[in-house]
Amino acid sequence: MKVVYEAANLIDAHLVRHALEAAQIPVFLKGEALLGGIGELPVFGMVQVCVPEAAWPQARATVEQLSLGEPRADALEDDDPDAVGWLPA
Repeated sequence: MKVVYEAANLIDAHLVRHALEAAQIPVFLKGEALLGGIGELPVFGMVQVCVPEAAWPQARATVEQLSLGEPRADALEDDDPDAVGWLPA
């Protein structure tokens, strides 16, 4: 699995998840179960939207079309296999 998007919150993660599933891309939300243990403190960057590596190029294009944020400069480098690529605005 490869991270295609770091969500600002759970709702943000599910919006991206549904868009990817509509494009028939399998999705896994990493960190979703951890949010219940946080309590009332606002936590950001805990939920990551992951896809299989083979589907990552299509998933990245789908996330880009959602206009959710700007690409991170360091994520555009091909040397970083864990690069997220897109962060919420």
